[in-house]
Amino acid sequence: MSDLTPPPRTRWPSAVRALGHRNFQVYFAGQGVSTLGKWVQQVALSWLAYHLTGSAVLLGLITFLSLAPQLVIGPLAGAWIDRHDKRRLLIVVQSILVVQSAVLGLATWAHWVDGPFIAAMALLLGLLNAVETPLRQALIASFVDDPADLPNALVLNAMLINAARFVGPPLAGGLIAVAGEAACFALTAFAFTALLVGLLKVQAKASPRATGSTAQVFREGLAYLWREQGVRQLLFNVIMVNLLASCYAALLPILAKSVYAGDARVLGWLWGAAGAGAFVATLVLAVGGALPRLRQFIEMGAGLCALALLGLCWAGQLQLALFALVVLGFGITLSNVSTNMQLQSQAPGHLRGRVIAFYIAMRFGFEALGGMAAGLLAARVGAPATLGAAGAVLLLGVAGTCAWRNRRAA
Repeated sequence: MSDLTPPPRTRWPSAVRALGHRNFQVYFAGQGVSTLGKWVQQVALSWLAYHLTGSAVLLGLITFLSLAPQLVIGPLAGAWIDRHDKRRLLIVVQSILVVQSAVLGLATWAHWVDGPFIAAMALLLGLLNAVETPLRQALIASFVDDPADLPNALVLNAMLINAARFVGPPLAGGLIAVAGEAACFALTAFAFTALLVGLLKVQAKASPRATGSTAQVFREGLAYLWREQGVRQLLFNVIMVNLLASCYAALLPILAKSVYAGDARVLGWLWGAAGAGAFVATLVLAVGGALPRLRQFIEMGAGLCALALLGLCWAGQLQLALFALVVLGFGITLSNVSTNMQLQSQAPGHLRGRVIAFYIAMRFGFEALGGMAAGLLAARVGAPATLGAAGAVLLLGVAGTCAWRNRRAA
């Protein structure tokens, strides 16, 4: 057997069948540790910013800077990715992420951080994620030898991310209380190293590379997205959900400290509640996420997001807020992951990097815009009222989208 021959598959239950591919197993293990570290860093960075400055605007700015580069350069990054060896590129980017987390940890430990420094670190993280996220997503197809297992691999990857989202924030809250934010950043640097080791171990099959200049490759991807009406509809829903629903993340430190009079542990619980709902959504998709059902899951998720935001607005007790966040995390993930599954399953192989990059640009770019807008509005009217306004607008948007779809079907 040559080095390029894929190893024989082992039998796994249908709900986790993608783990029968050895390369995906190795990636899955490294990605699990890395994603846990990423959530620990996100919670620690937002708490550090808020307890140093008490500024809702800075929280919105951090969310914007860490996500907006995906909207601006993400689609171009997708065209560039499709022209190069994806695995080697991801190894380089992951190495830089390790260094970034280590520097952030050292600076925090030495008390060199202030608002501008935190904003600069958030921007650097956003620039790196604008390349790393579509790279990682596009590589998943090369880790499974059977294309029929790709949707399951995507669901398992999302399940991993949301399991880390459930465990990571409470872990970060406890670690901040015991050892401070610098320990969280150091832990993240070690966690990112785990994925780097996994990438060095896998033997991913070569994917077809696009030919032509980056501008030509970008235009080819844009033409595909514009030509396919179903793809345009999916991306519009991504914009709507993430602009209005995902803005909650920027306001969680305010809810934890100013609304519910808590500390970093309470912030961890709030993050963890949303992560728990997101994890349940991936379980639902792993078991029942057949492609014909995905359209209904997308619309159901958006509607649940709207109701959960309205519930957060009126949740006077922490327990009610935690329940609303479980529903919100479930709805966002159900909608986003269903969209990702549908897009990747129907995208041609040579266009996959660009399609994923556009999806991620819409997913995180509009979350950045929503987070920035939410921070500015919360500084004027408060976090609960901001969440309520977002929920009302999203509910109107979901109703309008369903009515438009029904008219076209009639």
